[in-house]
Amino acid sequence: MREFLEGSRAVAEVIKLCKPGVISAYPITPQTHIVEELAQMVANGELNSQFVNVESEHSAASVVLGGVAAGVRSYTATSSQGLLYMAEVIFNIAGMRLPLVLTCANRAVSAPINIWNDQQDSISLRDAGWIQLYAENNQEAVDFHLIAYRLSEDKSMMLPAMVCMDGFILTHGMEPLDMPEQDKVDKFLPDYKPLYKLDPAEPLTMGLLADPDYYLETRFAIQDTLKDVLGFIPKISKEFSGIFGRDYKDCLIEEYFTKDAQKVVVAMGSVCGTIKEVVDELRRKGKKVGLLKIISYRPFPYAKVYEALKNVTCIAVLDKAVSLGAFAPLAIEIKAAFSGKKKSPKVISSFIAGLGGRDITPDSIKEIFRKLNQKEIAQEFIDLKPELLREEYGG
Repeated sequence: MREFLEGSRAVAEVIKLCKPGVISAYPITPQTHIVEELAQMVANGELNSQFVNVESEHSAASVVLGGVAAGVRSYTATSSQGLLYMAEVIFNIAGMRLPLVLTCANRAVSAPINIWNDQQDSISLRDAGWIQLYAENNQEAVDFHLIAYRLSEDKSMMLPAMVCMDGFILTHGMEPLDMPEQDKVDKFLPDYKPLYKLDPAEPLTMGLLADPDYYLETRFAIQDTLKDVLGFIPKISKEFSGIFGRDYKDCLIEEYFTKDAQKVVVAMGSVCGTIKEVVDELRRKGKKVGLLKIISYRPFPYAKVYEALKNVTCIAVLDKAVSLGAFAPLAIEIKAAFSGKKKSPKVISSFIAGLGGRDITPDSIKEIFRKLNQKEIAQEFIDLKPELLREEYGG
């Protein structure tokens, strides 16, 4: 069904179709609209779910952990400081091998306080053991939630999944969307039947103490499963396409005019829409440029990235996050994809842009393509304003 919806409302609608039995969240901009809508659906009797009001994001994560541990499909959403406040429980959920879907409405992390978009929050938890999928637009945000539940609850996976959508840009943006129908969702996502759960009739322990003789194996098991996820996501994506008619190929990466490109920008999230517009414009002028969009940041599709970019001359990696004191997070992964390989680009340059919601304009992307030449740029902040730097900020 074609509808014109705000991104947050669309996510709430698709979560409703997934029929979670437990929902818990704490309001934080720009995530709030999602759970407001879900709370209203529960109050109106449109969704048969227990919506648990809590006093913090840590509590919200704890409630949905308990819901899944008890054998009930569960859901939560958060953003920025809220996600970081959940961090202890986020690691627990993955470590306990519990399937859960969380929406991260990406927002900058304080201080200074900033409510606008970048991807620092979810990137900061990249090592927690969660699957992370990044949406370019609201149609992807809707569809990736279905794919995330299907992945997370598969008996061979049993790991939580985070769908990341850029705050305000997507959460508050209006788009015409193809909203799934309930019968098709039911076909793609059957009722959740837990592989294990807390049950007095069959007692078990979750999250037990593991001494040095056991802990290493638990980390290895998650790492090994995430390798398997790289092969499983394309199968789920193909199944999704067969039911809903929207084809995300392998749902790991998206290649946009990369086959003959000499210069390619690598990026994640909504900025890819702007990059595509610039690529189209430059292509009309005869420039061989392209985009490689990363959808699955965790697990990271190194082999797919290598095959897509091995014949490209120059690569620009555009990060909307920063690893202070080191190289940018996505740039590190792209460079790692070529480590030890016989073929690799001559240049892999790193650019950081859009922090704290600063606009990444078509001119910003053109500037990146202009700077992308035979001289590698280790790391450069795009659209930096030197006049705003002060001695107290290290400028």
